Amino acid sequence: MLRSTKDAEDVTQEALLKIYASLPQYRFQGLKTWMTRIAVHKAIDFKRAKDRKKEELTDEWEGLGARPMLRERPVEDTVINRERSDQIRHYLDQLPESYRDVVVAFYIEEKSYQQIAEEQQMALKTVESKLYRAKQYMRKVWKEEEWE
Repeated sequence: MLRSTKDAEDVTQEALLKIYASLPQYRFQGLKTWMTRIAVHKAIDFKRAKDRKKEELTDEWEGLGARPMLRERPVEDTVINRERSDQIRHYLDQLPESYRDVVVAFYIEEKSYQQIAEEQQMALKTVESKLYRAKQYMRKVWKEEEWE
């Protein structure tokens, strides 16, 4: 799944630590399935984080003038990006506070479910539920045409 032995070893170690930490929540049903799910989720999280880092590095590289042939962004693009950023902040402010904290921590600060759970002193499942409910809320309240 990860296509790299070193990455697989790192993720395996993280998965084993997660399994050990989660043993009190284990319900004695399908140990192998439960462990596999944790390992797969860790691998998926790792790949997502790696992809985000690549994007950040690419953005930094472009920001440093790595492509001198390209013209600077037109003023219109800058204004549109600023307006969109302001609009996102406005929408985040409208989210219920219990959802907002989790959404900002996960999507803006790029923290893992485990980190959020520890920092906000809640169960891991609660973090998952809040993110799911926040997504449902956003889909319902924020209409797609407002983003176009």
